Amino acid sequence: MNAVDWDEKYQAADRLWSAGPNMFVADRLGNLPAGAGLDLASGEGRNAIWLAERGWEMTAVDFSEVAVERGRAVSDRVEWEVADVREWRPDRVFDLVVIAYLHLVEQEMREVVTRAASWLEGGGELFMIGHDRSNIERGHGGPQVSEILWETDLLRSWIEGMVVVESQVVRRPVDTPEGSKVARDTLVRARQPVDS
Repeated sequence: MNAVDWDEKYQAADRLWSAGPNMFVADRLGNLPAGAGLDLASGEGRNAIWLAERGWEMTAVDFSEVAVERGRAVSDRVEWEVADVREWRPDRVFDLVVIAYLHLVEQEMREVVTRAASWLEGGGELFMIGHDRSNIERGHGGPQVSEILWETDLLRSWIEGMVVVESQVVRRPVDTPEGSKVARDTLVRARQPVDS
């Protein structure tokens, strides 16, 4: 999907995603000391806004102008950028980069992840959460195209040299009209080594 497609998806609903942060963002990042953070493919900015409310100096980047405008309407604490994360480059480094539910073909995804890792300060964290490949057969929702879904080993292979803090498939409850279902997500957290 391109930016126009996503603009249309956002325009078709009052809110495409929940107002609160992703449950794993809140659980894993809630106690980190605040610093400079980047949310890549931020959508309406729920994670960036939540982190900014906790003292983070957040930048949020998404190619949907509709999504970014919605985020701006909610929070002026975030620096908002309308840009394609496959091409965007920052002019600074960060203590935290969040990539949440960004699903691209493997080559594009690898480039985004490796660039994101290079934008981290020593000791900075790369936090990645996305739909796992096993979700198609054993989970609920999300894209049904295995080529764009995540696997822990694949993501880890792109961040060699970083210190892996956590790497696992996690279960996320999803409320549906038929009751609660479970989605399967890839969660990978890694830190840039501090220069000795």
